[in-house]
Amino acid sequence: MGDMHANFLAFAVSVGAVTLAEMGDKTQLLAMAFATRFKTGKVLLGVFVATILNHALAVAVGSLLSKVPGLDVWIQGVAALSFIFFGLWTLKGDKLDGNEVRKKSRFGVVATVAIAFFIAELGDKTQLATIALAAKYSTTPFEGVFVLAGTTTGMMIADAIGIVVSVVLCRRIPERTVKLVSAGAFAVFGFYGGFQVLAGRLGLPLGATLGILATVAVVTGVISFLLIRANRPVENEAVAEYCAVRRLGDDEGLYEAPPEVDSKKDET
Repeated sequence: MGDMHANFLAFAVSVGAVTLAEMGDKTQLLAMAFATRFKTGKVLLGVFVATILNHALAVAVGSLLSKVPGLDVWIQGVAALSFIFFGLWTLKGDKLDGNEVRKKSRFGVVATVAIAFFIAELGDKTQLATIALAAKYSTTPFEGVFVLAGTTTGMMIADAIGIVVSVVLCRRIPERTVKLVSAGAFAVFGFYGGFQVLAGRLGLPLGATLGILATVAVVTGVISFLLIRANRPVENEAVAEYCAVRRLGDDEGLYEAPPEVDSKKDET
């Protein structure tokens, strides 16, 4: 029962963390841009294939790190700090190059999306988060499956939300609110993990633990303030252009089909 509870916790935390990490991320913007050209179902299938392959690699790396003798405390500490870093990364935001969407491919739609998504995900925030999650929760291949299932589910949830809201409904995602909520949730994960390492694993007194965390919180708060002031919402140009054309078609009575069916331009 204890193992199942731990595995479910690993799955649930992985879903939540990666869903938050993917909102506004470069790969979510990429999925949304692809959805303006191809059918939504094929885009999501390509995202699923790429995520399984990419995150399986990340889980393997995280699991190997967790098995190195004497590194467990360091890994948990780095994982806690990484979540705070991911929160700051979320506030900074990502930009989409756009070349991945414009490039022609001799492969089918699913393969085109999967290849572009896999490459874009390498070294991305969600892949690094998956490594951190696997290092924290995965010590056996069986446990790694729950982390992989959770991170993949989180990716699919976030990308589906982005496609439905921005491409199908042509509505703007409240980017500032999403960033603040995601960054705040990452900070909670990070400081909670830091408290566990400092007070639980290292056995520091409560005063010293709270002092260290307070210092980190002040530094994080200052950086967050500067990032919020410096950054403006990122416009997904492919989605903006698509929705502008769609609205023009609606106004002139030319648009009849939903965006995921006949309005896609390049089906090959």
